[in-house]
This record gives sequence, structure tokens and C-alpha cells, in this order.
Amino acid sequence: MLGCASVVNAQFGNPSTFSNAGQVGAEAPVRNLPSTANGAASAPNQVRGVALPSRQARSNEPPVASESALTLPETGGAAWKEEPPSQFQKFAQESTGTLLPIFGSQLFEFPQSYAPDAGLAAPANYVLGPGDEVQVQIWGAIDESASFVLDREGRIFIPKVGSLSLAGVTSVNLESALKGHLSKVFTNFGLSASLGKLRSVQVYVVGQARRPGTYSVSSLSTLVNVLFASGGPSANGSMRSIELRRAGRVVTKLDLYDFIAKGDKSADMAVLPGDVVFIPPATRRVAIAGAYDQKAVYELKDATTTIGDVLALGGGASPVANFRKALLERVFADKTPPRQVVDIALDAKGLAQVLVPGDILTLLPVSGAFSNAVTLQGVVAEPLRYSWFDGMRVSDLIPDRDALITQEYYRRMNGLTRIPSDTDTKGAGSREEKRGFDERVRNKNEQINWDYAVIERLSRADLSVSLIPFNLAKAVVGRDPQHNLVLQPGDVLTIVSQKDIALPQEKQTRLVRLEGEVAAPGVYEALPGETLPQLIKRIGGLTPQAYLFGTEFSRESVRLRQQENLRSLVRRLEGELQSKVQTSPAANGQDAATLALVAQQQQAQLKSQIDRLKALKSNGRLALELDTAAQSLAGLPNLPLEDGDRVLVPSMPGFISAFGAVYNENAMIYKPGKTVGDVVRAAGTTEDAESSGAFVLRADGSVVSRRDSNRIFGGGFESLAVMPGDTLVVPAKLDRESVYAFTVRSLKELTQIFANLGIGAAAIKTLRN
Repeated sequence: MLGCASVVNAQFGNPSTFSNAGQVGAEAPVRNLPSTANGAASAPNQVRGVALPSRQARSNEPPVASESALTLPETGGAAWKEEPPSQFQKFAQESTGTLLPIFGSQLFEFPQSYAPDAGLAAPANYVLGPGDEVQVQIWGAIDESASFVLDREGRIFIPKVGSLSLAGVTSVNLESALKGHLSKVFTNFGLSASLGKLRSVQVYVVGQARRPGTYSVSSLSTLVNVLFASGGPSANGSMRSIELRRAGRVVTKLDLYDFIAKGDKSADMAVLPGDVVFIPPATRRVAIAGAYDQKAVYELKDATTTIGDVLALGGGASPVANFRKALLERVFADKTPPRQVVDIALDAKGLAQVLVPGDILTLLPVSGAFSNAVTLQGVVAEPLRYSWFDGMRVSDLIPDRDALITQEYYRRMNGLTRIPSDTDTKGAGSREEKRGFDERVRNKNEQINWDYAVIERLSRADLSVSLIPFNLAKAVVGRDPQHNLVLQPGDVLTIVSQKDIALPQEKQTRLVRLEGEVAAPGVYEALPGETLPQLIKRIGGLTPQAYLFGTEFSRESVRLRQQENLRSLVRRLEGELQSKVQTSPAANGQDAATLALVAQQQQAQLKSQIDRLKALKSNGRLALELDTAAQSLAGLPNLPLEDGDRVLVPSMPGFISAFGAVYNENAMIYKPGKTVGDVVRAAGTTEDAESSGAFVLRADGSVVSRRDSNRIFGGGFESLAVMPGDTLVVPAKLDRESVYAFTVRSLKELTQIFANLGIGAAAIKTLRN
């Protein structure tokens, strides 16, 4: 039981591991250093990341370093659990607000990276000892090829030769030593010798180690290898005075900072069986925080360590640190209160200042202020910070109009003519081609507000920020001294566009797209206050095939309102669906399970229908409410045009449509004088048709319903003349609560809203399917 307790203690890094080493039945836990030559294969005698003593180590044979050395636990395992911070780390955290790591501790998170490679050849000065394997080939007077392991006395036995002592022989002298022995017995022979598997050595790690204990490591291991195998110093352990003790005396003292920060491994030494690695507690610690890349807790080597010495460990002070001022917090045991702050400069004198244990040095960042710079931003070619000079004016910062052409403009222009690559089948300009011509023109370069630009200036007197507006055209083009203002250091000059601040109508650019049956379809810039009839007249009027009543007029502002109406409708339908699910009455005589199944199916169908409605997108069509007899431009409303308007004048279609609760859902040939009643009779209403809810979607985007006519069926609504492109919708009765009927029932009460959604008859067909 004592042996088991020792293993458990070693697993969690308990220094009391060695208290059982000399007791009967107790064995000190042995950890094997991983071998990078054979990966990180776990051994069967490993318990939760800690290696038990191997069978070979417990036998009478000397330990041998196997090719599959036992592995250490990966980071994040139980043995690699984050250590609690030291008292000084907590002290520094209270001052800086940050838990600073211990400098160099992160290297010990991956100990396998620093394990010796057991597959490499032994160095020339390697000294053979018990457990090492020697591979010998002899030819000539004697023929022998075998491997021999040095016994505890360091001897091997070669048949026909006898026992040979190789203990203390270096690897470079191995062949000559063997030849010397064999020449006493044989002549005229040749010999070749090399080292095979190397022995393991047991060393002890004590003191403030992260995982103290007994470690079985390769005979090629050094002090550094053992330190990494043990996880390095703990949060309270020293990194600057680690001792390797052998036979009661210190054979080397290692400063890990020299290895970590400088790559100096001169104090490292190979370990031998029985060596003790002692990690003393760290007593001289300081903290570096603020504008420093290696913010951490550092350990002072001695009483002469300066600020410059510590900063050099992390690469020196950052160029973005304020070299004129840093804060040094120091504890004075003989003063009340004991803590004080001292301002120092990071000059030669400041860097030479000696640090004392408990110091916290905070490097301040350099100020963001510029002493000789002004900033240009907004719709400009190069939004940058520019060097200021005495007497500098706006025209010096913006010398001509070219300085206001953005890089985005040239990027778009160049993208249209770029030669496509082999992998780009659509060409580099395809992304531009997918967009409308008018949109590309509009976005080539944002329209600048020539009447307004502004300078943002900070007052050093009261630290208030003031805005100084000026006329950009008069400053840059006219060089008017009243507007070509003198700049001061720190000024921020902003050039705005009409997207930032809306311009008056007469100064706005309004691009209107005209398509279809007009004399010259294209994208035109509308004049200030110009109406739709005026623009069409200006470009040559309509063609003889123009169907004025079917004109589609789309506007972006209308599209946004329609989309919001659509979202409101969806929310209403969702609420109605929820209410329907909660209050649905049970039918008499029907099985409860069947009713539940039907309710679930209906709920799923209704939800699917609402999802379809969510996917609909309004197109911004505005119902012009035209006279059905209008055939000239005089019939169009005098509607002032806006930027982004789209007008499509179609040719006259030769059909009308009907769908819903009708037998013949199809397009019908239009004939002059045809009425709604004619369409109803031609389409044929079904038994569940609800004629009182019928309505007509007119070609001009308006909606006419029977409820609006205030007449009985067979009167005014049925006698309503239909126009080419009109669509008749006949909903189903409410007692057939289908998906379509439910949707139409909800839409019937919102006929006028639906008319303003701009989604047309095709959307209703989509909802119905």
C-alpha cells in the first residue's frame, strides 16, 4: 500500500514522494523521459500520466533506456492542471488588473519538444556504463557477431575471449579498447563495434518543482531535459539558480533565463545515476506590465539587476512605449503606507536603475497625438494623415479635383476590362455585370457635396471640439480665402457625399431606368422636378405598341415600405396561426388521436405557407391607378421622379388570367368588352368557391374586389370590364380550411395592404402551390 500511495503522490507532484523510498515494500515512482524517436506511445505501467517503476528497474539487471520510452502527460491532463498563482502574482494582479504569467513558464507546457532523441548516435565523449548495449562484429581468425549488455560491474563476456571490462570507456575509444583485449588472444582479425540501446539513469527532482519525484531518463539526458520532464519550476520555484548535485556537491548551477532568452546552454550538463536536481524557491521577483510585449513576472538574478537587464529578456522596450515616462511601484517596508509610485524615463539613466524585489514596472503607451499632422477623410482619393506645415490651407491638402476621385472608382473601372483567368469562366468583371447599368454608374464615384465640407478641431484651451464648415467648391476650385481655410495641427477635414447628407432636389443626381415600349430605352438623368410624362416625352415618347395601362413603376422608397408591410402581414398571420392552434375545437365523433394528427399536419402546412410568404420580396411597384382608356402620355400621373426609379412600359398582352377556386386555372384570350362575369363563366367556379371574396388584380397594379363594389354578385362587379393582363382571383370557402383558404381568408381583410405589397399575381400563385 505504501508503494501505491507513493505513486499517487508523485502523480500530483507531492514532494513527499521520497519519504517512502527507503521503506520496505515501497518504491519511489519512476517517470521515464519521452523519446522523440519513437513518438509518444503510452506504456502499460503508466498510471494517469505517471510511469510506475519498470520491471527491468526492479530486477537485478541494470536499467536500460527502451526505444519506446514512457510518455509524459499532454497539456490539459490531470498532471498538467493549471497551477494556482503565487502570492506575488496576486499582488501584481491587484495593481495592474491582469494576472501576469511567470516568464518562461509557457515553455514547459510541451515537454516532449525538449526530450533527447534516443535514435541519435551517442556523442564521442559518452562514457559507457552498466546497462549499455555494445554491438560487436569480428572477422578473420575468429568469426563473431553479437550484442552484449554491460553488467553491473561494467563487463561483457565474449565467447572464446572471456570477460572484458568496458566501464569508463568512451564511445570514441570503444573499438580500440576491444581490439586491445582481443589482440591478447588472437591475431589477424578485424573488428567493428558500435553502441546499441543505451541505459537508463535514475535522477531525483526535488525542491520547488512542478512535479518532484524520481525520474528514469535516457543516459543521453541533460539537466535541461530532466527539468522539462518534471514540468519545470512551480509557481514558487526559481528559474535562475537550479542546481545539479552529485555525490553531495553542486556540479553545475543553471540559469534558465540564459537558455530561454539567449539560447545559452553552456551550464547544462549530462546527468548520471543518482544525480539530484534541486529547484530552490524564488525570492526576488518583479513584474513588467503595460506597453510591453513580454508582460510577465520576472526573477532577479542578484541585487544588481537593472531595468534594462529585465527588459532585454523580453526583447527590450517596445517602440510604441513612452520612453519619457514609465511608472515604477515600489514597496518600502519602513514607510507608512509602504507602497509608492516613482516616475522614471526609459533613457540610459532610467534603464540603469536597479530593481528590488516587489517592484512593478508599468510601461505607458506612446500618445496618439501628432504634433505636425492633419487628417483627410471621406470621399477622397487618399484618406490619410498628412504632414502639416505653417500656413497650410485646404487647397494644399486638396490641390485639385483629382484628389476627390476615390480608389473605388478606378477599381470598378478596371474590373470591367480585366482579362478573365482560366479559373474565372465569367471574367473578372462578371460581378459588375450582374448589377444594373444604372447602379454601376451611380456607384462609380459617390457624388460629392460641393457646398459643404467640415473641419473638426480640438481646442487646447478647454478641450472642446468645434466644427468649422466651409464651401468645398469655393475652397478647391475658386481658392476663395474665406473658404480656403488655414489648417492647424490635429485638424480632421471631412469630405461628405450625398449619401452622408441629403442634397436639395436641384443638386441631386437622379438616374431613372426606362424600358420597354419607349422611343429610346435606357438610363437617364432626370432634371430637377421632372415628371414621368416629361421624361418620356424628352426621349421621344412611346412606341405604337405601348400598353400604357400596364405600365410598371417601381421606386426604392416604396419597396422599403412594401417590405415592411409584408413583414407586418407575416407577423399577423403567425399570431393568427398560434391562436388557431390553441383554440381549435374538437370535432364530434372523431377519434382524439386522429384529431391530433390532423391538427399537426395542418399546423405544419400553415407554417410552410407562412415561410413561403416570408420568402417573398416586394419590388417597389407603385399602382398608378390609370384610366383604362388612356393611350397617351397625358394619362400618366405628373409624378416627380426620384433616383433609382424604374419604368417599364410593356406591349399589350393578349390574355387575362384566372385562378383560385375555379376549374380552368389558365390564361384566356382577351377580347374587347370581356367582363368579370365572362371570365368567371369561362373559368368555372368550383363548389367551394366563395364568390363574395373574389377580386381582380389589374394590370396597373391596383386591386378591385367585390366588397369594394358595394353591389350584389351578378351586378356591378360581374359587369366590370377586364383589361389585358388582369387576373381574377376566386378564393375558397372558409369551411374548407385548407392552407390556401386560410391564407386567402387572412388576405381578404387586407386587400388594400396586399395591393401595396408590390408582389403581384405571381406571388399569390406561389402562396397557393
